[in-house]
Amino acid sequence: MKEQLQVELNKTKQKLIEMSDHLYHNPELGDQEYQSMKLLTDYLLKHHFQVEKGIVNRPTAFKAEYRSEKPGPTIAYLAEYDALPGVGHGCGHNLIGTMSVGAGVILSKLVDEIGGNVVVLGTPAEETNGAKVPMSEQGVFDDVDVAMILHPGDASYESGDSLAMDAVQFAYTGRSSHAAASPEKGINALDSVIQLFNGINAMREHLADDVRIHGVISDGGKAANVVPDYAVAQFYIRAKERSVLDGVVEKVENIAKGAALMTGAILDISNYELSYDNMVTNDALSQSFTQNLKESSNHDVLPAKQSYGSIDMGNVSHVVPAIHPYISLNEPGLVAHTKEFAEKTITMDGHQALIQGALALASTGYDIIVDTELMDAIAMEFNKKQK
Repeated sequence: MKEQLQVELNKTKQKLIEMSDHLYHNPELGDQEYQSMKLLTDYLLKHHFQVEKGIVNRPTAFKAEYRSEKPGPTIAYLAEYDALPGVGHGCGHNLIGTMSVGAGVILSKLVDEIGGNVVVLGTPAEETNGAKVPMSEQGVFDDVDVAMILHPGDASYESGDSLAMDAVQFAYTGRSSHAAASPEKGINALDSVIQLFNGINAMREHLADDVRIHGVISDGGKAANVVPDYAVAQFYIRAKERSVLDGVVEKVENIAKGAALMTGAILDISNYELSYDNMVTNDALSQSFTQNLKESSNHDVLPAKQSYGSIDMGNVSHVVPAIHPYISLNEPGLVAHTKEFAEKTITMDGHQALIQGALALASTGYDIIVDTELMDAIAMEFNKKQK
């Protein structure tokens, strides 16, 4: 019966290609993806999914569900569809969104017979303020047994890890004065920011290899002859494990406080974006998907590559068994977040990745539903890693 997935895919693959190309030509930034959401949810509604929009207080987020009347696992596919400013879909979210929708639709055609349920979650703003974070915190995955997303890349890779990340802002308030006539009356907020950078750079010698700290001065004053009374630095702070990251952030915050004491400025610390947890791949789920991807595509699937980025799928992986593998766009060395990457998504290679990826995702969902031993292994591994 699994072969029926290919039959169902053949019925819908041209529409999936059209939707992906439409998203490419009409990119929308995070939390502004209104037309993108409508395109995907209209298609899901057409295929008898129950759709709820605006979940977790995010207007462009959605949950689409197709429930059979037979017992079985609930399979969730996660759709991204936000673009990058000035680049468009340079991370291939046009492919990701349509792959997940396509996988959900073709698997839904079989669950009335084999049992189980299919969920497609629309997850806005992965590039900035990822909606998967509040989804993980607010119980959206409580009734989900596995969650999957498939990302395009220069080659196909197994699901691996990612770094936990906090986006921390340090805002210093000082006192302005004439920088030449009365500098002694001023408190230089920019000096605090400079001392913060110096302190962080001095700390780097004592950090683990996986820690990454990188920042900018987003506000450093307006005129050279005025002592800046307000200055802001924003940092991404990353580490392989959340527990390590928390310790590093505490050290950075202490440096920031010291910089304020040195100058007399007042410090305000805040998070300017949501925090991402490290990705924990479920190996049993990953092995099942990898086998299906090998069968559906004509590319080798390479071992997971070391990742120094951060993804909101990491938060999902702490509440439900999850994977985040990559599918090849058939161009080794292709760099994400570029216009060249975006353009690759609308080529024959991009369309092939879309179709093959949708089939691999759906096939994995099928295997989990019909193979209770596989589902048990996935759940057992997840529970063990959470301890």
